[in-house]
Amino acid sequence: MTIRNILKYGTESLREPSKEVHKVSKKITDLVNDLLETMYAKNGVGLAAPQIGVNYRVFVIDVSSNDEPLKPMVFINPKIIKKSGAVISNEGCLSFPEAYTDVRRYKNVTVKALDINGHPFILEAKDGSLLARAIQHEFDHLNGILFIDHCVNRFEADNVLKKFDLPPVDVDKLIDEPELKEELEAEQKND
Repeated sequence: MTIRNILKYGTESLREPSKEVHKVSKKITDLVNDLLETMYAKNGVGLAAPQIGVNYRVFVIDVSSNDEPLKPMVFINPKIIKKSGAVISNEGCLSFPEAYTDVRRYKNVTVKALDINGHPFILEAKDGSLLARAIQHEFDHLNGILFIDHCVNRFEADNVLKKFDLPPVDVDKLIDEPELKEELEAEQKND
């Protein structure tokens, strides 16, 4: 297991879609172990293969808190098969050291993937939990999408990025999410 360098925002390969894994080989299990080792070394919640310069559809997540034992989760060739609800969350990313901004996410997601042994599983994450948000965040990395593409306020995000000497939001990459916006507006009216 090796702690790998994490690519910073602005590196072109972070915007490239990743390739499917055809076989959970030793190469892939070594990749998973490096991802976990690197994520823990950097105190991350999740890490996707493209963030260490490997364009395979693989990511890892561990949402255990400080007083809990580690609970690493491995997602190979994940697919989000169901999503609903909406939530605004303050997110950061290991490729954006110390930069956080508010983003729109689905509140509930169901993901289908392979584990480290190549066995399929389905996982449901609900109520805007850290797990639900992390799955969407890491899944996006596999498609060349970054968390700032979901930002609630582009100008606020730009100010945060500038503060940490990172490139500004790429306006062409911003994702229009009318269904999430409508859901959030409806929730605000009900409050």
